[in-house]
Amino acid sequence: MAEKGYINPIVIQRADPFVHKHTDGYYYFTASVPEYDRIEIRRSKTLQGLGDAEVFTAWTKHNEGEMSHLIWAPEIHFIKGKWYIYFAAAGNGEVTGITFNHRMYVIENDNADPFTYNWVEKGQVKTGWETFSLDATTFEHKDKLYYVWAQEEAEVEPKSHSNLYIAEMENPWTLKTKPVLLSRPELEWEIARFWVNEGPAILKKSGKIFLTYSASATDENYCMGMLTAYENSNLLDASSWAKNQEPVFKTAWENGQYGPGHNCFTVSEDGTEDIIVYHARNYTEIVGDPLYDPNRHARVEVIKWNEDGTPNFGVPSKDENISELQKITCREMSLV
Repeated sequence: MAEKGYINPIVIQRADPFVHKHTDGYYYFTASVPEYDRIEIRRSKTLQGLGDAEVFTAWTKHNEGEMSHLIWAPEIHFIKGKWYIYFAAAGNGEVTGITFNHRMYVIENDNADPFTYNWVEKGQVKTGWETFSLDATTFEHKDKLYYVWAQEEAEVEPKSHSNLYIAEMENPWTLKTKPVLLSRPELEWEIARFWVNEGPAILKKSGKIFLTYSASATDENYCMGMLTAYENSNLLDASSWAKNQEPVFKTAWENGQYGPGHNCFTVSEDGTEDIIVYHARNYTEIVGDPLYDPNRHARVEVIKWNEDGTPNFGVPSKDENISELQKITCREMSLV
């Protein structure tokens, strides 16, 4: 069991989880749905309650053209009085195997309640390259809004499917500065099967900014890496960021949790503990492409802090909130 009474998983069959704790006391949760065809939001006053919370469909994919296939990894943010959801989507065309044509998009809601049907499409976030891109996140720091994302750029690394970039934003759907490369897959654990850096997430603590990301394939090789910058440094200077040479969160064979990653951060209900939210699978025998296996479940752990001020994510805890029958049922569903 995770500390503070959290029982994992908190939400079954929801990959790429993202949680925003709002000023109204609710946790707002969104994630990739197994059908990859819509964006859902749910809310609860507790993290544990998200599993049984009301589900609201904020947006549904287009029937054709752009934003019509494989809706991935939505994130819900509240920026300057409005709600924004960032997500990746593919258009018409061949999107099998590892050949995808995703771009990054934003929808906006100016209502105080995001469970309302006035989400407006703000369009594609243009980076200057029309290449595979996904997993955008935003964060505010010193009155500036930053955008961090993953994108393929063959000139940087021909074998890479996605590198990590950062830019300052003019507004929540437009970049102000040119992309700056922060990380590319190069270490052994980043290229175990696929050459991937993706899923960036931001955690601020003790004068530092920690940028975690996920690497390698979406099977048991999937794991988390981390970059660190001082809060007073120039965040648009790649040299401000130091890269950990080893993964900071990875498969826990002893606990039956495989491929943890695509995380975000929030705080406990009483605000005293930092929390990592992530997904993982509870088996390794995947039939077909791991991407289309629906059983990546959303999970949480309480973060410990090392003496040097860096986060210690520990290891993924055992499943306690899913029965053996549910595991079997989930796996059978993945074979349909």
